[in-house]
Amino acid sequence: MTPDLNLVDGEGAGQQQQFSAHNPIEQYVLLSKSAKGLACLELIKQVLEAPGVHVFGELLAMPNIAELQTGPNAGYYNTLNLFAYGTYRQYLENQAQLIPLTPVMRKKLQHLTIVSLAIKTKCIPYKELLHEMDIKNVRDLEDLIIEAIYADIIHGKLDQKNKQLEVDYAIGRDIRKGNVSEIVETLQEWCDSCETILACLENQIHRANTEKQKRLKHKDCIETEIANLKKLIKVQAGNDSDEAMATDSGREMSAGGNPEIRKKPTKSKSLKASGSAGMVSRKMP
Repeated sequence: MTPDLNLVDGEGAGQQQQFSAHNPIEQYVLLSKSAKGLACLELIKQVLEAPGVHVFGELLAMPNIAELQTGPNAGYYNTLNLFAYGTYRQYLENQAQLIPLTPVMRKKLQHLTIVSLAIKTKCIPYKELLHEMDIKNVRDLEDLIIEAIYADIIHGKLDQKNKQLEVDYAIGRDIRKGNVSEIVETLQEWCDSCETILACLENQIHRANTEKQKRLKHKDCIETEIANLKKLIKVQAGNDSDEAMATDSGREMSAGGNPEIRKKPTKSKSLKASGSAGMVSRKMP
């Protein structure tokens, strides 16, 4: 059901069109500024049925709406307050102080009840859901959950084997002023946990960098030793080659490689032969 735009002036209508796309409740907040009497009651009915509207705190704070809580129409204010902070089980327990719900209102409140349960735990048993929303069979419950998923109110999956709903994401609901301190405390605990994790990560990074430097230094030492060993092996190989060449030369010289040594025996033999010939010639006249 769409709001009655005749309840606002031209300026309010322009603001309504500007904000409605980004914040659906904003149009009803603007309408409430000029809504009086029955128009104010009708506005509450419209916002409770409006698709996409799941937070109501801004509307509750409007003076025209706040005035209803002490008058004969307090049931409208109480119902709006229930949609902002309560659950379907609370509606069943306090129907005398509330207005009757249409099927659309009832389903929206049941969806909001799932959101409230998801805040407490990410795995909600079917048994608890059936009790909180006064549903008699699992098939109807699963149909309701699937509708909430398609409406982008929650993200999750049905675990039919373990009979539970596993919630990955849920929209936010209105927060009471008295719960702000609890939220601050929770956020502070989260910040402390983040700082602890950050300090642990920094310590691990420091240890990893130190270990890296040690490994690099060890690697440099090994590479230096390898280079020195290569040089030593090269020098030893050169010395062995020189020694082998010297040995071969020595062998050649001992085997008669020197020309002077080879000529001496030949000269002595020729001298002996010439001497013998001279002696023979002397004896013969």
